[in-house]
Amino acid sequence: MNFEEILGHHLLDHVYFTLWRAGGFTLAVSRHAVTLWIVAAVLVALLSAAARGRSGAGLMLRHAVESLVLYIRDQMVKPIFGRDTDAYLPYFLTLFFFILGCNLWGMLPRASAVTGNVSVTAALALCTFVLINLSAVRKHGWLAHLKHFVPGGLPWIWWLTPVLVPLLFVIEVVGMAAKCVALCIRLFANIVSGHIVSLAFLCMIFIFTQFGNAVGWAVSPLAVGLTLFVCALDLLVALIQAYIFTLLTVLFVGMALHPH
Repeated sequence: MNFEEILGHHLLDHVYFTLWRAGGFTLAVSRHAVTLWIVAAVLVALLSAAARGRSGAGLMLRHAVESLVLYIRDQMVKPIFGRDTDAYLPYFLTLFFFILGCNLWGMLPRASAVTGNVSVTAALALCTFVLINLSAVRKHGWLAHLKHFVPGGLPWIWWLTPVLVPLLFVIEVVGMAAKCVALCIRLFANIVSGHIVSLAFLCMIFIFTQFGNAVGWAVSPLAVGLTLFVCALDLLVALIQAYIFTLLTVLFVGMALHPH
């Protein structure tokens, strides 16, 4: 059993064909790109079915989706955004369901764990970074937004203030970028670690088989049981990580809208 090959097949991207290449930049159709399109299509179908559900399984799905939507609106977004809730709620709902869908899709056999690709999580974090700044500019204007990067009330010292203000500005910009980098790494690391641990437990069977088939068979129930336990935890992690990414995005954007 090749641990590296299986893990790479599940987590790494594979290019199908290249569309365009210029210098060091390549635009290609890859396995993860196709997976993202599939997840988006499945979500559109499921959420559309939930919106139209009137009986049976459709009604159960509708109640489940409505519970999540109401929780995100009333417990996460509305306390921070207030009157701006309706303007930003569609983005946060899209973000939550898309990350949740990608996380769950990655648990299917032979499926790609796209949120285990740091490029995908970086793109999601970049969307958060852009939204933070665009929302602040939209509400306060460019000049007021830039002023918020430097704390008010600084005393004027002719030899210190001209140096201190640019330094504080840079520190605030780096701090904002660091928040988004943390979003990227947190989601990526949690998804990758879950898959690594599951595969590591399964590999115990093949490792102990080297000491004899009887030892391998004896270890098998424990290894499979631990793997199933980690997979069950991964289902919870898939939901928690979608929730945390969305919640932190709400907080960061809300801080930009209400800096005081």
